[in-house]
Amino acid sequence: MAIGDSPQHVTWCADVRAIPFKKTAKPVMTYLDKPEIDAVLRAPDQRTEQGARDHALLLFLYNTGARVDEAAHLTVADITLGSTPSARLVGKGRKTRYCPLWPATAAVIKRLVTDRAPHGEVFLNNRGQPLTRFGIYNLVQRAVERARATIPSLKAKRVGPHSVRHTSAVHLLRAGVDINTIRAWLGHVSLDTTNIYAEVDLEMKAKALASCDISDEVTVRRRRKQPDLIGFLHRL
Repeated sequence: MAIGDSPQHVTWCADVRAIPFKKTAKPVMTYLDKPEIDAVLRAPDQRTEQGARDHALLLFLYNTGARVDEAAHLTVADITLGSTPSARLVGKGRKTRYCPLWPATAAVIKRLVTDRAPHGEVFLNNRGQPLTRFGIYNLVQRAVERARATIPSLKAKRVGPHSVRHTSAVHLLRAGVDINTIRAWLGHVSLDTTNIYAEVDLEMKAKALASCDISDEVTVRRRRKQPDLIGFLHRL
């Protein structure tokens, strides 16, 4: 029954809608520091076919900040190699963006897609079929588990493919990349979403605090006041 059919309930419905939602704690956004992501990238055994694929995918995720679905549906035709390598990513709402690739990323992907058809996916499983989002999640989990043996701090973090995306964004921010460029890089619709990374990065907050540290200024002021105080005591 529509409200128009029951006007006597209009006030009651307005009161119900005015009840505020219960506030809940926001989940902690997990990202990796540089030694941690480096250990994850080194985890796969690149001497094997599977290890080479795993390393290529992990490096691609970190390089581009791609969503797991974007990586799963990446085709050979989406990769541009040469002097300025890049990847074409199709994100939410079928919106397309292009991300530059590091030479190292381009090199490992080139080895991966040699003699492949342009319409085929880049990242395949052991049966030659496209990796699913669950397959990519398991791949990241394997690498993180191996990396935990050398980087104990990873044991306290719950890491998945989206954590690598967060890591890419935070590291771009630390490198001084403009926040609006990072928004376009990640394919965010709103800049508010990208601003979350500036809020959570403790390292950048610490640097900002250090840049406006007033401890030295306070010390200088105290030293300037001290002779005046001594002179005053001598005059007593």
